[in-house]
Amino acid sequence: MRLIFDKSVKDRACVTLPASEIPVYSVKNAGFLRIAAAELPEVSELDLVRHYDALSARAYGVDSGFYPLGSCTMKYNPKLHESMAGLCGFTDIHPLQDETTVQGALEVVYLLTEYLKEITGMDDGSLQPAAGAHGEFTSLLMTDAYFRSKGERRKKILVPDSAHGTNPASAAMAGFSVVNIPSRRDGLVDLNALRAETDGGVAALMLTNPNTLGLYEKNIAEIAEIIHANDSLLYYDGANLNAVMGKIRPGDMGFDIMHINLHKTFSAPHGGGGPGSGPVLCKSFLRDFLPYPLVGASEGGYGFLKPPKKSVGKVRSFYGNFLVALKAFAYIIALGRGGIRDAAEKAVLNANYMCALVSEFLEAPFGGARMNKTEVSECGGEGGCAGSFECAAESEKSKKFGGACMHEFVVSAEKLKVDTGVSALDIAKALIDYGMHPPTVYFPLTVHEALMFEPTETESKETIDAAAAALREIVGEAAKNPEKIKNAPFTAHVGRPDEVKAARKPVLAR
Repeated sequence: MRLIFDKSVKDRACVTLPASEIPVYSVKNAGFLRIAAAELPEVSELDLVRHYDALSARAYGVDSGFYPLGSCTMKYNPKLHESMAGLCGFTDIHPLQDETTVQGALEVVYLLTEYLKEITGMDDGSLQPAAGAHGEFTSLLMTDAYFRSKGERRKKILVPDSAHGTNPASAAMAGFSVVNIPSRRDGLVDLNALRAETDGGVAALMLTNPNTLGLYEKNIAEIAEIIHANDSLLYYDGANLNAVMGKIRPGDMGFDIMHINLHKTFSAPHGGGGPGSGPVLCKSFLRDFLPYPLVGASEGGYGFLKPPKKSVGKVRSFYGNFLVALKAFAYIIALGRGGIRDAAEKAVLNANYMCALVSEFLEAPFGGARMNKTEVSECGGEGGCAGSFECAAESEKSKKFGGACMHEFVVSAEKLKVDTGVSALDIAKALIDYGMHPPTVYFPLTVHEALMFEPTETESKETIDAAAAALREIVGEAAKNPEKIKNAPFTAHVGRPDEVKAARKPVLAR
């Protein structure tokens, strides 16, 4: 597809304006004036509309088809919530208005914070961080401020190899050194390694639970005990909260501070669909370190509270990505307590069902490999497939089914690559020809030739069946005609670009 700059024709314009009747005034400081005209494309309105309409048709999102991007929770975003965020009472206000004139918006901020506290088991929070990694960074700033207030300079953050990928980067940006904690063969945190690395220099352990292998850390109580005995903080990465919301709360697991991805768990558009939001929540002893502004309620209505005594300050302008928070608020009140719990259970069920299908022809290293679609239903939750949080439960059914995943699962194409030369990336590319978005590949790093799927609760059985059938066909074709799969996709606008070069030297214009 040609760039909009390639369609430019000199002196062509969308609109022809009459000469201005306003006198022209010269600017005294010519240093601020543009010397040359802006290099903008000159096109007609029709050419402009056709160009961007064609671009939109080439974009792929959750509304287009199956989008099982592991660790990202790409769930469908109800259009009702988009409508709520478009109401003029929310879009036509300004963040500098007097608080008496924006009581509705302040009520949303206050109530959403209260709901998130209830869902997570935390005591207070702030909606200000603008994304998940920003929430991580803010939490670590609060962690550092907490220890400084005690006269301590703890500079180490423990990060398991099964953690969410942004954790090490956030810790480094906040001025900490990162210590890797390996996993055991079952994919869970190695408690002996954790004990060995936990010393007086450790500020916090960053933990994703369930982890990025889709496994629930069943030893979370012991992990919390190890960390708290060292007077360190236990941080919860909320990236995978969708698997446990309404079922169990991070605060009850022993976590002290956390962030939530509203654009994952609470159904606001994710990635290219819009900005994110990463609220930070904490236990009461960390309240004084929260970023401000914070909103409180009184008999007179809603208003801004005094900044906490030891606050890390503002981490974003104004009040965070308010309209993203508004969509999450609409989602929560639409579902209610029971609906939120039901969403988590169906997300776990869908993942286990798809894992049972896919593990018939690709290895599932961490649970589910011996299940089939009938057995998932028969398990009844004892193996974890219906929302149980003892993922390696010592029941006979659990042993029969080989354990279960939570909201996502990882399979490995390592054997297929050895036998045929077809890699995980090749499989992912081939899925595009079936009208499906590829899963996450090569993550987590602990699984060779990894493919990580997260179908979410919003996908139907028919869609999951079709995805598993497509994968089975791709793997079967790889055995017969590996070169075909290695050169897929064949129906996409772009086939196999040089991805490294495209990232480092993007062609944006002539």
